[in-house]
Amino acid sequence: MRPRVVVTLVSASLLLLGAAPGDGDSSPLPTRMADTGGGTQLITAEASALSSTSGTLTWWERRDGAWAKVGSAEARFGAKGLVEGVKRQQGTNTTPTGLYDLPFGFGLQAAPAGTSVEYRAVTANSWWCQDNDSASYNRWVEPLPSDCRAAEAEKLSSYGTQYAYALVIGFNYDKPVRGRGAGIFLHVNGAGATAGCVSVPEDAMRRILQWADPGKAPHMAIGTVDGDTALTRY
Repeated sequence: MRPRVVVTLVSASLLLLGAAPGDGDSSPLPTRMADTGGGTQLITAEASALSSTSGTLTWWERRDGAWAKVGSAEARFGAKGLVEGVKRQQGTNTTPTGLYDLPFGFGLQAAPAGTSVEYRAVTANSWWCQDNDSASYNRWVEPLPSDCRAAEAEKLSSYGTQYAYALVIGFNYDKPVRGRGAGIFLHVNGAGATAGCVSVPEDAMRRILQWADPGKAPHMAIGTVDGDTALTRY
């Protein structure tokens, strides 16, 4: 009987060696990620593939040393899907993958009760400059500066539904690279896929704003289930 035992053990070893890391792992997604931003709050936006225009957005909080799911909602991505953030090009209607901070919130509606993140009220003079030739590239401006063409900027008050509530995603924000893209937000759903932002139902956006705590350094990770842009790689 010994030879059969050896064969069985060898077969089992080969199966274990062939298993992909994380297969069957039911631990919370943030636990399996390479980096969560160093804080205790995290938003994940996960798509099944780069070509996807929808997926799932989940917000998490680290409690007693473990990540816990706080809430989730269906998410929408760019009309042309997603792309690795460092390879993204402006005007491609793609959502950039990666791990980002959340500089501040804004909206046409008043901040939901309990909001503690910086929240800017949108006025008729509020714009987001996307002009590659402007010193204000990828910045909130009020009013529109002379070096930022209106045709290359978003008048925020023109998007009454989408920008009722929003959070700035820190893509290409700290040190903007011209041509990579500007004005990437987490905002309320419009009629369909986005121009590169991530959107969720209005109720979810309100709950996220009430939950996000700047003292807990919230970040947002955007990616796919697997592959080079898998959320677990960020």
